[in-house]
Amino acid sequence: MESSEEQKLQVRKLELSDKSKGFIELLQQLTVCDSVSDKDFEDRFRELNARAEDHRVLVIEEDRSGKIVATGSVFIERKFIRNCGKVGHIEDVVVDANARGMQLGKKIINALTDYAHSLGCYKVILDCNVENKAFYEKCGYKQKEIQMVKYFI
Repeated sequence: MESSEEQKLQVRKLELSDKSKGFIELLQQLTVCDSVSDKDFEDRFRELNARAEDHRVLVIEEDRSGKIVATGSVFIERKFIRNCGKVGHIEDVVVDANARGMQLGKKIINALTDYAHSLGCYKVILDCNVENKAFYEKCGYKQKEIQMVKYFI
């Protein structure tokens, strides 16, 4: 049985109104994320919503403050290999600095992983920095190979 505090911290899909609940500010705790106008947020929200099955953004809202305190996303890659299989890619996982230690990151990761599995993905992958490796291992992930990147400035 969940405590009343746990019931107040449920994972749900991103809503248009979440911009005013600190969603962008939360992403700024993760990486470079410039301010996003209301119009740009709505445009991107609607674009992602049109691809709702292939791109899911989840959040946790803290009831008392009404602030978004955790988020993450998963997008589904449709492949030709593995009998036209699918792979889930987890991205942009962040928990508010003031809400860490409450297992919210694990809740988000589990929900994203379960969603990808429910769509028939044969695996879910993610990139993380070395400091977060132990956290993802606690969530059932293991290190495999290395990541390469090329940025376009």
